[in-house]
Amino acid sequence: MGAEAAQGIGPRWSVLVPFFNERAFLPDTLASLAAQTRAVRVILIDNGSTDGGGAVAQATAERLGMDYLLITERRAGKVHALAAGLRWVDTRYVATCDADTWYPADYLSQAQHVLERGHAVAGAFFVADPTDAEARARSSRKLLATARALPGQCHTGGAGQAFRTATLRAAGGFDAARWGWVLEDHEVIHRLMKLGTMGYASDLWCAPSSRPRDRASIRWTLAERLLYSATAPLAGDWFFYRFLAPRLAARKLTSDRIRERRYQPPERPIGAPAYSMC
Repeated sequence: MGAEAAQGIGPRWSVLVPFFNERAFLPDTLASLAAQTRAVRVILIDNGSTDGGGAVAQATAERLGMDYLLITERRAGKVHALAAGLRWVDTRYVATCDADTWYPADYLSQAQHVLERGHAVAGAFFVADPTDAEARARSSRKLLATARALPGQCHTGGAGQAFRTATLRAAGGFDAARWGWVLEDHEVIHRLMKLGTMGYASDLWCAPSSRPRDRASIRWTLAERLLYSATAPLAGDWFFYRFLAPRLAARKLTSDRIRERRYQPPERPIGAPAYSMC
């Protein structure tokens, strides 16, 4: 349990954790969120898992003494899951976290520092091995330099985004009727940046799992990525809704394609610590 939660201070953060067949990875993710130095309520959204992930999530949250809510959203797709979770958020700040990602104990604290500087959204960079301080510093420098050079676009994924809740809702939140495709983490930032800015920090990072993926590619093409860089600040509506959406539709890259196709056992025993920070 986080330090503020242990002191009886009400939660200032909500964290949305959508998942589909992630039972092998949920315990480590939830343990990292339970260790946050900010009080947090974790909203677990089971997007129709068939591997017993909902039961694992609940048992883990109970064992860790977490303030949590477990809901089920059977409409397939991450956008539907995030939208369902956002309806339960009643805190000033909200983060979206992936079920197979590890977060350092000061993750929410670092994100809050960014938001308190006046940004509408905070973005974390991803590291492969959090015990490699040199590599982490290189990733930090690269992200901060890129963000300074291209301030009008998103430079991180949904596993590492944190928002002012009011601004996220004012921008339309997560809405499959508006955007039901992959790359929802970039499209929602496009809308948010009409209302505010996106900030980063050298110590705001997380560590996604390195497991192999069992799903069709959900990446955009190099041409799409370059056009995004060129048009995001000035012609983002055209890029997302007139250009990118039809192309994703043609490739059938709906939001549910983000989900893993089959259960994947972990690369280490369940319950073994993901990383040692010693």
